[in-house]
Amino acid sequence: MPLHSRLNINALAAPATEEQTEPPAFADSRVTLPIPSSELTERPSRRGSGRVLLRALRPRQWTKNLLVLAAPLAAGAIDWSGVPLRVAGAFVALCMVSSATYLFNDVRDREQDRLHPRKRLRPIAAGELSVRTAVIAGAVLAVGGLALAAVITPGLAGVAAGYLALTTSYSLWWRRLVVVDILAIAAGFVLRTVAGGVATDIYLSRWFVIVTACRAIFLVAAKRYAELRESVVPRLERATLRRYSLRGLRLTLAGAATLATIAYVSWAFTRGSHLLWYGLSIIPFVLWLMRYAGLAGAGAAQAPEELILRDRALLALSLLWGLLFLGGVYVGH
Repeated sequence: MPLHSRLNINALAAPATEEQTEPPAFADSRVTLPIPSSELTERPSRRGSGRVLLRALRPRQWTKNLLVLAAPLAAGAIDWSGVPLRVAGAFVALCMVSSATYLFNDVRDREQDRLHPRKRLRPIAAGELSVRTAVIAGAVLAVGGLALAAVITPGLAGVAAGYLALTTSYSLWWRRLVVVDILAIAAGFVLRTVAGGVATDIYLSRWFVIVTACRAIFLVAAKRYAELRESVVPRLERATLRRYSLRGLRLTLAGAATLATIAYVSWAFTRGSHLLWYGLSIIPFVLWLMRYAGLAGAGAAQAPEELILRDRALLALSLLWGLLFLGGVYVGH
């Protein structure tokens, strides 16, 4: 019997981190001169080729794919027969597909990255990894990730293909369009959570999707706000970023946080016997948003995945929310 025939969840989980495939905007006023392409392509690698390729895959970004756990955990189905294996497979498939997009993006942007104080250290821009090797590795990872997803379930292959198309089109077009770039990145988070539900055949409620989407938009807008606030090298900063305003991004932050809170509270107060646990979880949920907004206002949200793991208050609130939420799922019957 498919899992969804036994379960129709109205549970939700928010993204742990904002999607960005790019490192934080820089705040160094020094302009780094480009290194000639010929010098870069002829420079011998100081590290093993395997380690260089692994670094180009950006393994630190794989933590974002842990969002595939959201639906099974929220449904109380993570320990069901076959679910852990499917979730693990979905995680690996998304890591392969996302790393492929990073390689393709870095190949395309290599000349521009060489002008950037931090991006110039990326293996392809630095000449440590050849364009040919990167393209071949990216193609293998993309095909392998889609094949693995198809083995788990054809629906997951569709989600993975959608994610690949979204990230590729973002690199080519969407990142140049104001607002659209934020929505495109947020959609990547939603697809990750959807992948977890599709892989395990778990129904995702509208509340799940609304809160996930709003939290994703909140995180991406906070990143843009921090980048714009701290940017001090206009010639090199992202062209799209210059078309945003601090006021507009503040309104986006406030709107996304408000909608996420309304949706979460509305859902929590429909939980019946679970009301105590889920009702209490509203407190750390809202405090987390307030704390993160404050850090973004101080320009500290340029790297969401680093900020969430580094700030003790965010960690404590995340842990408290997780305990209360899972208490409602597994204890509050």
